[in-house]
Amino acid sequence: MRGLSQVCLLLLGILSTALVSAQQTDARAMLKAMSDYVGSQQSLQLSFDSSIEVITPQLEKIQFTNSGSVLLRRPDKLRAHRLGGYSDVAMVFNGKMVKMYGAHTKAYAELEAPGSVDHLIHALRAGHGVALPGADLLLSNSAEVLLADVQEARYIGRGVIDGVECEHLAFRNFDTDWQLWLETGDRPAPRKLVITSKTINSAPQYTVLIKEWKAGVATKGADFEFSPPAGARQIDANALIEFDELPEGAER
Repeated sequence: MRGLSQVCLLLLGILSTALVSAQQTDARAMLKAMSDYVGSQQSLQLSFDSSIEVITPQLEKIQFTNSGSVLLRRPDKLRAHRLGGYSDVAMVFNGKMVKMYGAHTKAYAELEAPGSVDHLIHALRAGHGVALPGADLLLSNSAEVLLADVQEARYIGRGVIDGVECEHLAFRNFDTDWQLWLETGDRPAPRKLVITSKTINSAPQYTVLIKEWKAGVATKGADFEFSPPAGARQIDANALIEFDELPEGAER
């Protein structure tokens, strides 16, 4: 009997290891399928709700919410708008210049950024401290970027987002846990992303919920041009904190 118990335990261990390996393979493969699908779309239009949590010095968790929209035409055209309780910001990129306008401050900034939308996202993060936490989903090679530092990947199961059946995936990095919900079927569009910051006290989260997703939409050049309204003041491109989605003084 003792020998039989040891064999059973060994088999359970093998099955458990195989299951974990299969889950990781499934999660990574599903993310790669999403990346291939999104990256292959020449034009996209989406609307979203997002929320970001901050932790006060008194360890109270406060959530701030926004809504917005995105129009993208690969490789080098982007128009985005974000409206929240503390900011109303539009960003327009035509492949050569990016312009940002904050209606709440009547201020705008512009900078040269020749290249693709992928290059723009990297430039805003690396050179100007703009986080753009959900923008990775729009990259032409999002799986390569998202999986670069992943230590663990798991397929959780099925979920439903706004009535749409989705595959639920979970990933772990050194300093963040993040979850992703993708539409089932042959159009694995992202529907929800949750990022949890593990190295910050009380583990605040950023969430983006994609409400509407359209591929293959018609666009025209004028969609990606913008002129600031009369009377708007120009600010330095390094002062983009004025366009933050959080109120002044909010602790990150």
